[in-house]
Amino acid sequence: MTDSAALEARITKLEHDLAIQQDIHQIRRIQYTYGYFIDKSQYDEVVDLFSDDGEVWFMGAKWLGKKGVHRLYVEYFQSRFTQGHNGPIYGWLLDHPQLQMVIDIADDRKTATVRGRSMMQAGRHHTAEGDPRGWWEGGIYDNRYVNDGGVWKIQRLGYFPFWHGTFADGWEKTPIDFIPMYTQDKLYPTDPFGPDALVEPQPRLWPATDIVEFPYPHPVTGKPIVVDNSRAREGFED
Repeated sequence: MTDSAALEARITKLEHDLAIQQDIHQIRRIQYTYGYFIDKSQYDEVVDLFSDDGEVWFMGAKWLGKKGVHRLYVEYFQSRFTQGHNGPIYGWLLDHPQLQMVIDIADDRKTATVRGRSMMQAGRHHTAEGDPRGWWEGGIYDNRYVNDGGVWKIQRLGYFPFWHGTFADGWEKTPIDFIPMYTQDKLYPTDPFGPDALVEPQPRLWPATDIVEFPYPHPVTGKPIVVDNSRAREGFED
């Protein structure tokens, strides 16, 4: 290889590597902005972060396509939490920072995966209208992104809540199935706000301790990360 060819190859690689880093920055920005929007109940803006074929995996179920995403965030969450208002209302708390984001960009820069974590505190003030119940929550994101005409968008928001705890008793005494997963009889259109399909296998909440499979290999060995959930549900009665 001539010096000029080697230099050209080096520049091409540097340009590609820089573009990857710019992609990572943009995806992190969108994911963190998703958190800010959710925290202040800006559900219309949340829907705009998704691709046309976007979907949400939540509580063992899937909301498919832009219509499904809109059904969950606007038709359900907005009506349930903020009385149809797109924005915060008095006495409604929802804080869930986006943490530990591991972002991987495909070599062709068309798709990406995001694995991250959320720690949430939520509820209503006792002087606000509605149920004053407050709770702690923690979960894992297993997300997919797509590059749509040079703009990164969420293709799949996969949120797997792991545990919930009341403020009074904490996570140690969380009732089994404190917030139950969706079931077949809760699908849309039977439930007008319901999901389009169920996640298989069905996840379980704490005290189950399932691992959500990693979308990337072991960062040192390069081997697939083996997931052994064989003891993660001991004590549950099926």
